[in-house]
Amino acid sequence: MKLEEIGFYTLCDDRVKNQSASSPLHRCEMILTSRCNFKCPYCRPLRPECRGDLLFARARETLALWIDNGLRNVRFSGGEPMMYKGIYQLVKQAQKGNVQRIALSTNGSFPLHMYQRMIELGVNDFSISLDACCASVGEQMCGGIKCAWNKVVENIRWLSRLTYVTVGMVLTENNIGQVADIIRFADGLGVADIRVISAAQFNKPIEALASIGDDILNRHPILKYRVENFRSSKSVRGMCAGDCNRCHLVLDDMAVAGKWHFPCIIYLREGGGPVGEVGPTMRQQRAEWFANHDCHADPICKNNCLDVCVDFNNKARDLK
Repeated sequence: MKLEEIGFYTLCDDRVKNQSASSPLHRCEMILTSRCNFKCPYCRPLRPECRGDLLFARARETLALWIDNGLRNVRFSGGEPMMYKGIYQLVKQAQKGNVQRIALSTNGSFPLHMYQRMIELGVNDFSISLDACCASVGEQMCGGIKCAWNKVVENIRWLSRLTYVTVGMVLTENNIGQVADIIRFADGLGVADIRVISAAQFNKPIEALASIGDDILNRHPILKYRVENFRSSKSVRGMCAGDCNRCHLVLDDMAVAGKWHFPCIIYLREGGGPVGEVGPTMRQQRAEWFANHDCHADPICKNNCLDVCVDFNNKARDLK
């Protein structure tokens, strides 16, 4: 599979050329709850007005608006979305709405039968955190939860046999020395891909990635993309002076928490303000934000925009 063919990645010429405030929504993410059974040290709290559980009626209404706008890919996240009471009904709604990719971002610690039920209802993309290759560091990275790492590893191994699974690896000072070993360990679990990202508090070059062999990279297009960026001294996060200063992604990409829609999930998690309230005019609001927002003048965008998003916006600038 090529990176351009992966639903939640963005480097697709067709999307760039046909993107507008009325084109199908490419990717939307909904924060269902701020609650979580883990206490990962790198996790950022949501804005106060977005904390707690999303009202179920509001979640259904938001999802319906997205589907009416041609939603192709949706991700349910948190906090821990498996703790949200209405998660099963929302997955059913997305499946009934013909959403192509229904994703769940989870810490992977819940009973396997719950995840299997998700697959039966329509989830076809799991993103599971795996920040260590041994139990001692794993428990440290999830906030000291005993036996959690072993359960997560077991679930990743089984789910990878059933559907598309990626592991997300957040790098901090606690696990940076194990990055190559964690990648090799994750590869051995049979996952479809491996997403390596520096925590916002620890955005530094990762020299150990240069040791990852082509045999592993060729199995994982997302990992390969990111490692090639590292090898060319390009960071995961941040914009350079020559990068596009407009966020084209905001036109057909959206993150929602509470009653608010935000430019993107990174902007939301780094404490940025919303574009506006969820409702029938939000696509127009986002088009106005796109036209008026200088990303280079916004420290959240300038310092935290992900490499794949920067590349997409540069491509949009150049092709348009």
